[in-house]
Amino acid sequence: MYANKIKCRSKSGTTGSIAFFSGGRGGLRQQKLAWIIAGLLISAGAHGQSTTGNIYGQVPAEKDLSVVVRSDTGLTREIAIDGNGHYNATQLPVGNYTVSLMRSGKVLETHDNVALRVGVGVNVSFTQPVAAKELSGVNVSANGVPPIDVSSVDSRTVITAKQLAALPLPRTAEAAALLAPGAVIDSGGFVSTTGVPLVSFGGSSVEENAYYINGFNTTDPYLGQGGITLPYGSIDQEEVYTGGYSAQYGRSDGGVLNMIGKSGTNEWHFGGQLLYEPEGLRSDQRNTYYNNGLPPSPVAGNLFDPNSKNTRWTSVYDAYVGGPIIKDKLFFFVSAEMSDEGQHSVNNVTAGTAENSMTHLPKWYAKVNWNITDTNLLELTGASSKEEQYGSLYNYDYNNLKESSFRGFANNTKSGGDMLSAKFTSYITDDLTFTALYGKMKSFNYSIPVDYNPDATYIGGATFQNPAYNGGVPNNGSQTISSISNPYYHTRNLRVSLSYVLGRHTITAGIDNLVSGAFEQGNDSSGPGYTWNYGYTPNPTVPLIPALGVGALANYPNGASGYYVSKNMFIGGANLLTKQRAEYIEDQWQVSDRWLVSLGLRNDGFQDLNAAGKAYMAQTKPQWAPRLGFSWDVNGDGSFKVYGNVGRYYLGAPLAPGGPANGYISTQQYYTYGGIAADGTPTGLTQVSPPVSADNAFGQTPDPRTITVQKLKAENQDEFILGFTKTLGPSWIYGAKFTRRILRHDIDDYCDIQTVINKAASLGITDVNNASCYYINPGQANTFAVEDPNGVFHNVTLTNAEMGFPSMVRKYYGLETFLEHPFDGHWYGKIDYLFSRSYGNNEGMGQTNIQALAETQNTYWDFPQLMQYGIGPQGEDHTHQIKMYGYYQITPEWQVSANLALVSGGPKYCLGLYGPNQTDPVGYGSLYQWCGGMPSPPGAAGRLPWAKQLDVGVRYRPVFAANKLAFSLDVINLFNGQAPLNEYPEYNTGTVPAAPNPQYGTPMVLQQPRYVRFGITYDY
Repeated sequence: MYANKIKCRSKSGTTGSIAFFSGGRGGLRQQKLAWIIAGLLISAGAHGQSTTGNIYGQVPAEKDLSVVVRSDTGLTREIAIDGNGHYNATQLPVGNYTVSLMRSGKVLETHDNVALRVGVGVNVSFTQPVAAKELSGVNVSANGVPPIDVSSVDSRTVITAKQLAALPLPRTAEAAALLAPGAVIDSGGFVSTTGVPLVSFGGSSVEENAYYINGFNTTDPYLGQGGITLPYGSIDQEEVYTGGYSAQYGRSDGGVLNMIGKSGTNEWHFGGQLLYEPEGLRSDQRNTYYNNGLPPSPVAGNLFDPNSKNTRWTSVYDAYVGGPIIKDKLFFFVSAEMSDEGQHSVNNVTAGTAENSMTHLPKWYAKVNWNITDTNLLELTGASSKEEQYGSLYNYDYNNLKESSFRGFANNTKSGGDMLSAKFTSYITDDLTFTALYGKMKSFNYSIPVDYNPDATYIGGATFQNPAYNGGVPNNGSQTISSISNPYYHTRNLRVSLSYVLGRHTITAGIDNLVSGAFEQGNDSSGPGYTWNYGYTPNPTVPLIPALGVGALANYPNGASGYYVSKNMFIGGANLLTKQRAEYIEDQWQVSDRWLVSLGLRNDGFQDLNAAGKAYMAQTKPQWAPRLGFSWDVNGDGSFKVYGNVGRYYLGAPLAPGGPANGYISTQQYYTYGGIAADGTPTGLTQVSPPVSADNAFGQTPDPRTITVQKLKAENQDEFILGFTKTLGPSWIYGAKFTRRILRHDIDDYCDIQTVINKAASLGITDVNNASCYYINPGQANTFAVEDPNGVFHNVTLTNAEMGFPSMVRKYYGLETFLEHPFDGHWYGKIDYLFSRSYGNNEGMGQTNIQALAETQNTYWDFPQLMQYGIGPQGEDHTHQIKMYGYYQITPEWQVSANLALVSGGPKYCLGLYGPNQTDPVGYGSLYQWCGGMPSPPGAAGRLPWAKQLDVGVRYRPVFAANKLAFSLDVINLFNGQAPLNEYPEYNTGTVPAAPNPQYGTPMVLQQPRYVRFGITYDY
């Protein structure tokens, strides 16, 4: 459904940076000890999207021994030891722990400063005979903990607060996520609801990712455009999940960003930070130019977008405080961050404007931890992330590259949201643990006009105006707003689980329910309820859009010139609701001291309802998602791990595709014209067509049964992972991993209603449905509900061949290799190489080449002609990815860091009119996989260049301030690489006969230019 497509890109385009980070544990001990993997069981909480980890290990097989773990918040648990000397402390909140071996109340040996990372098991074992310790306790450094986590079966990257502070990264959770293998900046230029560039994982669309804060799902419910994130300085740990997660979690076919916020401890901490990115040290973005000829009324020769005239400065203020309210019992942590950004942006020549704007990005975070007892814990979390923007618009002189006159005020916009959640954990017994989490989120995307003139009409395509009527100067009119929308959204998330240890098994069962609603989410044309869009065809004697009945312009007054205008109307949107529930059961089975097997089964159900509360899409029958993983400690000492995972993952649709379920209008009416008024509107109109719609969207409210085919399957993907990690001497770790992803089912809209009508007629059924499009499972047979004149519904099945489609394909594979030097007190480094391929004819929910989000905005599967020659490398396909990052501690005061990202370019696209005769059979214009009358599958036009980026940083913590005061300098994109990440793919203007589109091949998304960031930080 292309008529409703929304473009979601920033003015200049952007890319994130890959940064170096510090981490690891000092030194590697290669001791041939079976205790590394011999922890009896792996914690049920040690999985993706979790908020906990576990500490496990082995002690000498002697009587009267126990293990006590104590956190820096005073939480204390005494853990029993089984007959084989194994212990396991499960579902512990992340933080720093002291682990002690006890006998009759006496400490025999202690491991201090054991840092517990989210979702990870830490092996802390006591291996020497107890007799050697009887005279006095023994303290052991946490650096003795083995560096390879042999207790996990999945793929994740965990980044700590200290690492985030050390790295020269843009201050976003998404920028940190780019450190993970297979994570790349989205080539479509999509940004989150707060303007942050989004990330693609393993060839998936950005809408297939999930966001969590302290276990609560904060993903944008409408379009899947990112989610609420924490203030950067409040992230204690960020877990980036790239595959293989357990049955406890789902609703993601891409990646997961799981943020764990900081908590208060028994020690008081407070501090603040000031960051500044000066305008004068920011390099110019390069200009872009028409690449395929010129429009009829060029504004400034071949100049398309004068990006070099854009300027920007940014300042960030951050403060926090945390500590005990009641020592060992009640703690708090609160923080606030404000980012201010001043920007001067010149829009491309088709807009005719420049904007001076101010953007505020306020964030806050609050956390309360209450150790009710040592066996009952309560955590309360609140967070907010918003973007507020206002500004002024000016007419722009593109020949002299300066503002000319005031045009009006830009919309005041406000997006983002707030969330609150509560989590309760009860260690009922040593073997039985209960957890419950409940939270709410309200998000919004307001756009409020300032001095809005409801009588002025928005003008589009001014560069295609007849120059005889505008004096050769495009007239954009005075209306600056094309549509009006002020929606808001609510989300509720409930998670309940019960975990029981039974011998060598940890069995966990639970529910995971999510309910989201969209309210007042209409998106209507501005002004009088329609916009004008100018166009041109070089051959006015040929029907303009024959598939929609739009005839030849030459048959109408003023049409022989080839110039025309369309009146475009869009009215749509009403309340929507989606209910997603899941039940799961999982067994973490320690088969032997060296073998761990994870067995899980999850059942996902989805139900989507229209404004009347009627389900238009439902997958409520069991959708089983099995998960199987293993971890093998080959040598029994944690020096060599082989692991694997196989699983199926289901994903429900976001709210946005439900718009058609309430009915909407999306029409175009074509005219010739004999003049252009001072306000840019056409005069002397002659109607060429009535209102037409390629999607049959004339405002009718469809019966829910005519929205979705029968027995629709939810989007689901199968994933296969096999890898190993191994130590190399005392100072290095290396490994490799193979990942395979296959999309089994997808959901998309199908708009070839006439084919359904014809099939029904062949069965003797008269179809009186007024549906615009159906939701189908593309690439397979589908059964449609067809209503006859008596109101009786009949099932009409069309095979995939009858629908004219190829098989649906999205396949990804990746082979990753890495070499890592853990931090040894002096330096840390890692190099990662990924060879990958994302191949098929379907990106999933999005479509990067035309910058479309969600199924209703892309063109996939709308008509069979759009899918011909559609198979090839996908928009997120990057064959080679090289990431190198690390840091060096020159002295206790000075630290330098750097990161390098080398990513090969994605495929180029050339989308034109259909077939060798360059026609437009379904009214979609220049969006077929044909180019100049030749088949043009993805990548046939070549490849985009490599994106190369080097970031560097330096930190200075002077001794005279007890290392609490720090000064920082970061240079992002040191060599100012500005490769195009995407180009305009439409080869023709979209009308018949074929006419060249001047924008074809012009970059639409570029790497962000070099900028410098200064910082001052104080941490007490």
